[in-house]
Amino acid sequence: MRTAYKCRAYPDPEQAAVFSRTFGCVRLVWNKTLTERHAAYHQRGQKTSYKQTDAALTAWKKTEDLAFLSEVSSVPLQQTLRHQHAAFANFFAGRAKYPRFKNRNSRQSAHYTRSAFRMNNGELYMAKTTAPLRFVWSFEDVEVSTLNPTMVVISREADGRWYVTFAVDTDAPEPMDEAGHAIGVDLGIKDFAVTSDGERIANRRHLERKARNLARYQRRMARCQRGSMNRRKAKAKVARAHRKVRNARNDFLHRTSTDLVRRADTIVIEDLAVTNMVKNRRLARVISDAGWGEFRRQLEYKAERAGRTLVVIDRWYPSSKTCSACGHLLAKLSLSTRHWTCPTCRTRHDRDINAAKNILAAGRAVAGDNPGDVCGAGVRRQGSSLPQPALKQKPRAARRPA
Repeated sequence: MRTAYKCRAYPDPEQAAVFSRTFGCVRLVWNKTLTERHAAYHQRGQKTSYKQTDAALTAWKKTEDLAFLSEVSSVPLQQTLRHQHAAFANFFAGRAKYPRFKNRNSRQSAHYTRSAFRMNNGELYMAKTTAPLRFVWSFEDVEVSTLNPTMVVISREADGRWYVTFAVDTDAPEPMDEAGHAIGVDLGIKDFAVTSDGERIANRRHLERKARNLARYQRRMARCQRGSMNRRKAKAKVARAHRKVRNARNDFLHRTSTDLVRRADTIVIEDLAVTNMVKNRRLARVISDAGWGEFRRQLEYKAERAGRTLVVIDRWYPSSKTCSACGHLLAKLSLSTRHWTCPTCRTRHDRDINAAKNILAAGRAVAGDNPGDVCGAGVRRQGSSLPQPALKQKPRAARRPA
């Protein structure tokens, strides 16, 4: 199992200069390779292999204009070519969007394999540098002196902070003790999540709380002249404000997902189409601030490590319109209706709690009573027809064949 440990790094001026040059070379190789690959495909209809990009990189180093590529470690440049090849493979497989060009104002990173670094008694020595890189180790359950990473990633955020990430191959952890409980989770905007137990997890709205300060910093940056030192300082303030929002959101998502994994053996959620939902101009910012996609990603890997079962039901399942007591399906339920009474059994429902109970029931139908019986199926509509209520159908009259 691959595990990553991310720490704050404090490079000295010499190391910072080396890493900055490496970032620039990585960015140049990525953009130049992407340009040539794009031209080869759209002008000549030819696909570019990794072997061809590797040969092109070797030829670039021999030219007078790009001879400086040999001044930095060759490992991050080779890793850049591998990452772009994987990005195009994911694009053609439909798993990702078309690769984009890199710019110097966003997050910068360089990947080093074992041939470009060494660990000695907890000290990290990078290629093209002489002194060990100073970093802060904050993982008490892991001894840094015994660390044997397979890859090291040096990165610099837009606000100027440096980080080092250690990728380590570890054994799979022992599964948690059985909790004897299953839970359904309905994600929303008013409340971040509502569980089938009736618990409501409030939506913290991290971006909304910092919106005024962020808007003020952005106005200051807009007034500065492009390329000036004042604009660079103002841009760093905007980046720091975004970093605080991002860290607060990630902390909330980690705490919430960890709590759910510890409490339940089976967790059931909906497969929300977040990409389509953010196209709504009025709700795009709130949906993006909630972080539903990151929350699902955390649940997936944490449930796998803890030996839990995560069931994802289809987005077309009418969880809000179905009565969790008798199964009656409403023909229509507006978004503004937060409570409704079942016309069949007269049960009064809270919209979100009822949806969470139905999500749990649908997940149990897929997983069975034993969490180990999960087959990977989903509660999906069959064919092109919309979900229909379970009503009694009258038999059709028989017709004489022509």
